[in-house]
Amino acid sequence: MIDSHCHLDVCEPPDDEVVERAREAGVTRLATVGMDEPSIERALAAARAHEDVFAIVGRHPNESAGFTDADIEPIEQAAANENVRAIGETGLDYYRDHAPREDQMRAFLAHIDLARRLDLPLVIHTRAAEDDTFGVLRERAEGLTVIMHCFSAPARLDECVERGWFCSFAGNVTYPKSTDLQAAARDVPEELLLVETDSPFLAPQPVRGKRNEPANVVHTARFVAELRGIEYEALDALVERNAARVFGW
Repeated sequence: MIDSHCHLDVCEPPDDEVVERAREAGVTRLATVGMDEPSIERALAAARAHEDVFAIVGRHPNESAGFTDADIEPIEQAAANENVRAIGETGLDYYRDHAPREDQMRAFLAHIDLARRLDLPLVIHTRAAEDDTFGVLRERAEGLTVIMHCFSAPARLDECVERGWFCSFAGNVTYPKSTDLQAAARDVPEELLLVETDSPFLAPQPVRGKRNEPANVVHTARFVAELRGIEYEALDALVERNAARVFGW
């Protein structure tokens, strides 16, 4: 199984132990996300240290206060590393006021342009901002490989499918009240399906209330397999294929 999105630098305990537990659980590769410059350095270090760890680099919307055109340069430099397989997470977050919306938008557009220049996938974060996020993607992301991280817009599934955007489901799909999200995980075409932990956040139901980690992606994957009426092994194989196609490993 693949964990397509985690944050090793804020997981506990040290990376070595977290990665080893993921391997023991059957996780063959994981992508750890750098959300600002220090976090990017830690993601690159984890990828250097572990052959089954890859990096995604960018500036999280909540970390985009004061973003200028020059701030994309260290991200572009980091993306030159062979272990970097995507740009992000980027997008818009109107749920919290950690960064002015105009700075978030400036950063979002710069990340889209960078992903296009480098021909890398674009990993999207959107929270309470779907209208603006989807509008920007429609206008600016044509032809890019787009991953809707921690997919949370079930009402917009049809548009994602129409545009060929990947939908990556995190542990919140397993929560009893997430019925709309569960319907989306059941109905999304198999060629656009990914799973993730977003660890240490959003632990799936069997371990809910605890700090999440990449090993727990198997709980989410088993739940999604049941939703889709297929064996876990079949879901494992299709997620592996999709991740290989997206991330080029």
